[in-house]
Amino acid sequence: MAPSKSNPTGDASVSCPQPENGCLSSVSLLSSEKAVQELLEESSIQETDDHLIEFSEAMRTVAKALRRAAEGKASAQAEAAEWKRKYELERVHNLHLEHKGYNVYEKLQSWWTWSSFCNAIGTIGVYTSMSHLWDICQERDRKISEGPSSRENNGDDERIKNLATRSNDQSEQCCGSNGIWSHEVLQDGECDSDSKSLLNKFARKASFKLSWCSKGDQSDQHKHDIVSFERGNITTAERSSKQISLKWETHPQTVLILTKPNSTSVRVLCAQMVRWLREQKGLDIYVEPRVRVELVTESSYYNFVHTWKEETEIMLLHTKVDLVVTLGGDGTVLWAASMFKGPVPPVVPFSLGSLGFMTPFHSERYRDYLDSLLKGPISITLRHRLQCHVIRETAKNEFETEGPILCLNEVTIDRGISSYLTNLECYCDSSFVTCVQGDGLILSTTSGSTAYSLAAGGSMVHPQVPGILFTPICPHSLSFRPLILPEHVTLRVQVPFNSRSHAWASFDGKDRKRLAAGDALVCSMAPWPVPTACQVDSTNDFLTSIHDGLHWNLRKTQSFDGPRDI
Repeated sequence: MAPSKSNPTGDASVSCPQPENGCLSSVSLLSSEKAVQELLEESSIQETDDHLIEFSEAMRTVAKALRRAAEGKASAQAEAAEWKRKYELERVHNLHLEHKGYNVYEKLQSWWTWSSFCNAIGTIGVYTSMSHLWDICQERDRKISEGPSSRENNGDDERIKNLATRSNDQSEQCCGSNGIWSHEVLQDGECDSDSKSLLNKFARKASFKLSWCSKGDQSDQHKHDIVSFERGNITTAERSSKQISLKWETHPQTVLILTKPNSTSVRVLCAQMVRWLREQKGLDIYVEPRVRVELVTESSYYNFVHTWKEETEIMLLHTKVDLVVTLGGDGTVLWAASMFKGPVPPVVPFSLGSLGFMTPFHSERYRDYLDSLLKGPISITLRHRLQCHVIRETAKNEFETEGPILCLNEVTIDRGISSYLTNLECYCDSSFVTCVQGDGLILSTTSGSTAYSLAAGGSMVHPQVPGILFTPICPHSLSFRPLILPEHVTLRVQVPFNSRSHAWASFDGKDRKRLAAGDALVCSMAPWPVPTACQVDSTNDFLTSIHDGLHWNLRKTQSFDGPRDI
């Protein structure tokens, strides 16, 4: 160990011991923490400068990290020692079995290991039954060596079979009824007749279950449709249909029409569409209160149009409305999605805006489109939404949150009017991702990949690809490139206590919220997507939108100036 150096005041500085095998010991970590605390006490007494206060806060954060590292290492060492002890016991058992030469023990090895695993995860009932089974086998071995009668051996066989059956039942109960199971009996023709019945009970390929992790009591059983599971072999199965189709079981009765405000052409088209749907299709029409006032002011004919008076009635719209028609651009589709905090009826977006990636239908042919859509079937795109919660630093627990807030495009965390760079700590589930230093961060859906995320350098992604885009805004590091994360993760973005300024979060460009030091934003995929109708199919509509809206990869054809083949 190198000798410690002295500072200009003559005091010995903190000496850091060399790591052993790349890892500091818990004693050194604790001593480092104590040294940091002493340094903090001295600095707090001698100086009161703002920079020293900021430095002391940073050192406190380092001290906490050192303490957590020491605790984690101690826990890992204890766990490693326990697993080593179990391994030694298992090795002794294996040596004992090889010495005895009793092949029934060999057939029970996988069951013994599996029961130990069940004991580790809490399935005590299975472990108890298998322990009893092991004791009976040892007792039988002793009786064989002493020359027991065939009657006693047969009695032990029956006890073993009964315990095996009971352990199978308990294992199925402990694992639950959901998920995918695999059982494959191994054939062994070389065993003798006395132990063949026992081997038929125990000589199985290891049983296991595939289940999809979910929060709460709800499970994602619908995902099993894309997994093929047969005789213990896992393969990915091809989807039965690449395009999602919606077929009406009963004829639609109610339509909600949402329009872009302050547009004369949209107001005229809305009046024509309401009249046609009422007279030709006999449907009930819902509109916004503002639109109903405009229609009734124009003519008393539109008195049949329904609307709502209170905000609480909007929460029940999905139980009354069969179809939602939007007249506007992508902003109108975002507005329609924000109205529904839960399930969303199918949305038919008509293009009446300046630029639209989610509005494939043209208003000139609205009669033909609506007539076809009301008859069905409809090709739809399931556009996923993000569900966000804001957890304040003063919250007593993680369940005391503001929200949920649903986003169809993206949630943006930026620095606002501050001249300082944002400082954001990002976590994916329980894993640390990175610390964002720059103008901000965008968490986007794949439907929003052609919006703010694309302008910040993110990729264009097909809207039916399940994922969350992680896109930095003008990062301070040039190696900070965008990511695409799977849909099932939960992202947590937190403003650290040593951040120079606050951050601001906006959701689809609205509901701007201030994030102070210690506040966090938790984001995950919402369980209620927005089903939007397709003109052709999901892929065709997506490619058409980027060609028409972005003029994607359109250029003049390169002229041919080289020699021609004769």
